[in-house]
Amino acid sequence: MREQHEDESPLRVAVIIGSTREGRVGATIGHWFLECAARRSDLVPSLVDLAEFDFPARHPGAPTPQIRDFVGEVGRADAFVVVTPEYNRSFPASLKQAIDYAYDEWHTKPVGFVSYGHGSRGLYAVEQLRSVFTELHTVTLRNGVDVDLLDEGLDGRSRAAALLLDQLCWWGLALRDARAARPYTF
Repeated sequence: MREQHEDESPLRVAVIIGSTREGRVGATIGHWFLECAARRSDLVPSLVDLAEFDFPARHPGAPTPQIRDFVGEVGRADAFVVVTPEYNRSFPASLKQAIDYAYDEWHTKPVGFVSYGHGSRGLYAVEQLRSVFTELHTVTLRNGVDVDLLDEGLDGRSRAAALLLDQLCWWGLALRDARAARPYTF
């Protein structure tokens, strides 16, 4: 864990649970990761559970209050950790829908991934998410946390979580300073 400077405010990290399925494992994994982040004094984590948002079935002409709430959460965060399952070698439609509601709010912020699945540990979903988040002008982190639900739980994943949080903090602070110093152009 890095040392926090006195004049540096903690990094605001949104932990986004991407699955909305009944009986999902994502809530358990998301809360576990939130607890890992909450132990650090250099981070202020918040949970953004997509199951708590009532998004419309179709993209509306004007944002609904639920969409505005979600976009506000994205806008307030300095960094993100997306908790995603792998469904049919991809990520859930609920996550893609939510990602698409924001645009400028994602720019120049780091995104880390906590993935889970059977066998592949959710890594196919993460690779597809990297492409989506690259289009949104984010920095995706190389290291993440991946869980194979067939033969391991969260035991032993604490080191991976700590490394992800260290890297997320480094990138988050660097990009926050860069945004304050000069506008981003694309």
